[in-house]
Amino acid sequence: SETDIASLPSETSGTSDSANHSSQAPTRRSKVWEHFEPGLIEVNGVMKAVCKYCGAKLTIGNKSGTNSHRNHIAEYCPKISTEDRKRFLDTVKKRSLEGPFTFDPQKSRELMIEWCISAEVPFNKFEDPKFEPWMESLQPTLECIGRQTIRNDCVSMFQRMKADLRTELQSTNSRICFTSDLWTSNQKLGYICLTAHYIDPNFVLKKNIIAFKDVKYPHNGLAIQESITTCLIDYGIKEKMFTITLDNAGNNKTACDLLQESGKADLLFGGQHLLVRCCAHILNLLVQDGINVANSVIETIRDLVRHINSSPSRIQAFNEITERECFSTKAGLVLDVPHRWNSTHDMILEAVEYKIVLKRYATAQQQAVPEDEEWSQAKLVGDFLGAFAAATKSFSADRYPTSHLFLDNVLCIHDALRGQQWQENMVIRDLAKAMDRKFDKYSDGNYNMALVICTVLDPRKKLDYLDFFYDKVSRSYHDSIRSVDLAKDWLTKYYKSYAADLRRDDTSTVSQSGPSRSLLVSPGLVLGKRRLDEEFAQFSSQRRGTSVDKSELDAYLEEALVRGDENFEILSWWKTNSNKYPVLSLMARDFLAIPLSTISSESAFSLSGSILGDNQSLMIPQTLEALVCCKDWLYKYQ
Repeated sequence: SETDIASLPSETSGTSDSANHSSQAPTRRSKVWEHFEPGLIEVNGVMKAVCKYCGAKLTIGNKSGTNSHRNHIAEYCPKISTEDRKRFLDTVKKRSLEGPFTFDPQKSRELMIEWCISAEVPFNKFEDPKFEPWMESLQPTLECIGRQTIRNDCVSMFQRMKADLRTELQSTNSRICFTSDLWTSNQKLGYICLTAHYIDPNFVLKKNIIAFKDVKYPHNGLAIQESITTCLIDYGIKEKMFTITLDNAGNNKTACDLLQESGKADLLFGGQHLLVRCCAHILNLLVQDGINVANSVIETIRDLVRHINSSPSRIQAFNEITERECFSTKAGLVLDVPHRWNSTHDMILEAVEYKIVLKRYATAQQQAVPEDEEWSQAKLVGDFLGAFAAATKSFSADRYPTSHLFLDNVLCIHDALRGQQWQENMVIRDLAKAMDRKFDKYSDGNYNMALVICTVLDPRKKLDYLDFFYDKVSRSYHDSIRSVDLAKDWLTKYYKSYAADLRRDDTSTVSQSGPSRSLLVSPGLVLGKRRLDEEFAQFSSQRRGTSVDKSELDAYLEEALVRGDENFEILSWWKTNSNKYPVLSLMARDFLAIPLSTISSESAFSLSGSILGDNQSLMIPQTLEALVCCKDWLYKYQ
């Protein structure tokens, strides 16, 4: 027993001083080692730790752990002081629970479902033969459930969370912007994802997937429009629709036209600015056209990278040269993929960085390698494509507002395509021309006016930036003036519409509370005060000269531009100034929520693909929608 170990003097005798120390000590993370000597001793070939208080020697071993040592200090050591023993017990004692613990099987089951959705656990894992014994070891009273029950619980959670989201969307006093896209699963089924973007009264941008439904073939404009409309009606938010961001496929344009036609009564100005074309998709088309022109420069690099990545032995041969040249080794080189120009940009940059290694590898393996002139051209292509990286990143963001940066990015693209620095190289000049032709096709000055107004709602830019922007991109001075005037007209129209809505809301509030106030003041007194106020206004006007009251919009535009830096947060500014500009702050909540790309809907396709995988490819569409939506709703990024 531990008492015997502590009391037997024979363990402390029969050892020479030469055996009293050992050069090797155990890993001492446990608090118990504070009560033992730092060095170990060897007794009959066994390493032992010595108690600081009574000198007892306890065996050290991987299998025995520290249980015997803890018990010795906690209970059996005869010489440890009461204070030291109590201090040790306090350090090893587990944190006490506040009151008796009561197991809640319902809460445990709900947390299990949340974990199942968040971790994308296949339902059949709950029928693994080792799962139930593990659960019983943790909580014997927990009733394990099968895959079908787990599936039903996930769907039930989806229904509950959907009801809460429906209530939130219906109660918000802002309009809602949407993104949507189509996807074909490994089941060969077509799905449509619809995502809602809106800014709540606290000026927090929110994004929620509200539908992930299968769409019957053919995926024409009518099928897309019907799917979107059905979802909006289901949530009761059809009249709240402001814009929808779609890619440039013809069926999406048809779907938007049908949405506009069926919702003219609910949409602002009949939905003239309903469609927002995915800027990331347009930029991708631009760059793809340019890359096709410069493909001869890139193709040799692509073939060489593909050759290296094709087998582990070739990657090993590449890394041997890499180490000799003092470069970092690679598990594989970046190889571009079709329809993702940024992957081509990354491939070129990495290849240029490893140019020496690639040249030596190609020589050793008897592979084609670019000439020095081609390397120079490849570097220029990489630098040129890099000019569009910031715009792509901005267009693809969905966790903070970017619509007010739309004109900024368009101007950067315009400047890059027509910059004089690219005119000296023939390949880059041809690349830029090809992209510029596509740019003219998609822009041609006909920008969505809602996005133009977003720039005016940036207190760092206002109308000044519109003058600057159109002066840069317009073909003539008259085109510039006409574009700015058109933007001003639409800004005024939207402002008057929002001001009228706000007045109706205020009138409704006053009428509801008016009767209780009228009991406190006699009608005659009210009429007399109103007449005197009107006389004073006339008197003041005559004395000071006639003046027209400035509208809230005029006051905002005439106020000096805000000096912003890289940490400027536009939503925080509007929240701070919402009382000063009540109408414009309502506009800001709607306009700044417009997403510039469909990336938020496209990202759901990666999620749904990982959920289906190979183990759940037979999952029905209703269950997939429940899992995709629930994981999106459970994930909070604020």
